[in-house]
Amino acid sequence: MLGRIATVGGLTLVSRVTGFLRDIMLAAVLGAGPVADAFFVALRLPNHFRAIFAEGAFNAAFVPAYARIVKQGGADPARLFADRVFTMLMAAEAVLLALALAFTPAVIGLLAPGFAAGSGRFDLAVELTRITFPYLVLVSLVTLYGGMLNAVQRFASPAAAPVLLNLSMMATLSLAAFFPTAGHAAAWGVLIAGVLEVLLVGADVARRTGLPRFSGLALDDDVKRFFKALGPATVGSAGLQIAMFADTIIASFLPAGALSALYYADRLYQLPVGVIGIAVGTVVLPEMASRIAGGDEAGAREAQSRAVELALLLSVPCLVAFLLLPDLIMLALFSRGAFTAADAAAAGATLAAYTVGLLPFVLIRSVTATFLARGDTKTPVKALLVSVVVNVALKIALMGPLSQVGLALATAVGAWVNFLLVVWFARRAGLLGWDARLIRSVARLAIAAVVLAVALVAGQRFVAALIEPGQMLRHETSLAALALIGAAAYGLAIAALFGRQWLRGLARRRKTATPPAPPVDPA
Repeated sequence: MLGRIATVGGLTLVSRVTGFLRDIMLAAVLGAGPVADAFFVALRLPNHFRAIFAEGAFNAAFVPAYARIVKQGGADPARLFADRVFTMLMAAEAVLLALALAFTPAVIGLLAPGFAAGSGRFDLAVELTRITFPYLVLVSLVTLYGGMLNAVQRFASPAAAPVLLNLSMMATLSLAAFFPTAGHAAAWGVLIAGVLEVLLVGADVARRTGLPRFSGLALDDDVKRFFKALGPATVGSAGLQIAMFADTIIASFLPAGALSALYYADRLYQLPVGVIGIAVGTVVLPEMASRIAGGDEAGAREAQSRAVELALLLSVPCLVAFLLLPDLIMLALFSRGAFTAADAAAAGATLAAYTVGLLPFVLIRSVTATFLARGDTKTPVKALLVSVVVNVALKIALMGPLSQVGLALATAVGAWVNFLLVVWFARRAGLLGWDARLIRSVARLAIAAVVLAVALVAGQRFVAALIEPGQMLRHETSLAALALIGAAAYGLAIAALFGRQWLRGLARRRKTATPPAPPVDPA
């Protein structure tokens, strides 16, 4: 699992870095005028549908189902199941695409009521949406292909696909002079990316399992079970998107600068969530589903415990750094031009508030896997919807006294509510049995976190004494020095606390992998 997690996490990191470069290029080419407004509205519609139906609900329902059928029935029943889901997915997407293209002006009127009908922004948003919306059909196909690959333990091409979106948009933006507007260039970049993603992931599927084909529509037991799981997963994904809309609406009432502080803090906070939490969850779900389908309950729990252990090991440094050094991180990364020290302080306080919920956000996908791997999407949705209500209620209560910090803190509390409810539901159902090794590891990681915190506090004083206040790149140099000090302290603590255990495990693995020596012929 470690190799697979490294693959997904590494490619996710590449996607985040290229996404950051894409945003820089978007800002430089599009700016913040009416063309940019029209493009971002055009991008929002397929993105929200993708988050609800494709990457969110579909994966949660399809991957465990496909992995179970592969394990229990073999390749032929799995291929038939994929063919039927593919046929129904394409039929639904075709109807949705036709409706969206026919009623685009009405949809834009709902999404952007501030765009006056007949105005330049409104007409441009309609035109760009008709270019970007087919991306939903393509990315849905990529999601199906990716689910088939993940279920058979293949992760590289689905994880690499989002990188193509960033590269495609940067390529078309660099050729913006050949398009009617820069918004058209960006929109066509989105559509071209969808085609490239289908070719990349589709080629991998064709090589590994064979591409799904159109088949007769038949609601057999496997398809019925899939739709039974898809319904609650869709409700959960929609609830999460509604909460994000509420977040934006509430934040719009805050003083100037609050939305920017939330944006910059969220960009950093989501980095470990994506690179660690989503990567670990993506790998552990098909692993658990396959083991459960084979009757290996003990192996499934072992896989989940090791996934949680690894996620904690990798996320503890982010947790400590974001809590102790938020202002310095913001100053080092963003303090240029119009971004002032006051902006850094506001964004830093917001980052620290978000970080209160970092651990549950990183762990939630690994924990919900115990339900999703069994085809149960209802239970995690119950926990999610309760957490959404708590989240929105706290945002309304805290936005006055704490401004954007209150919104971030409400998000963190909502994450804990979601995580603790899922754990409670799983324990009550007897589906969660973290082993003694994980409990010991949590205690050791807490010690390593304290060692790292002490090293950073002491290191701040040491670095401050060495670097003069007016020195060029003072914040960047300070952060780099503290990163080295923290890495050394955490690495030594982990080696001291886990080194003997890992060496024993490595020795056992080598012993198991080494074939026995052939018997010696006495002659």
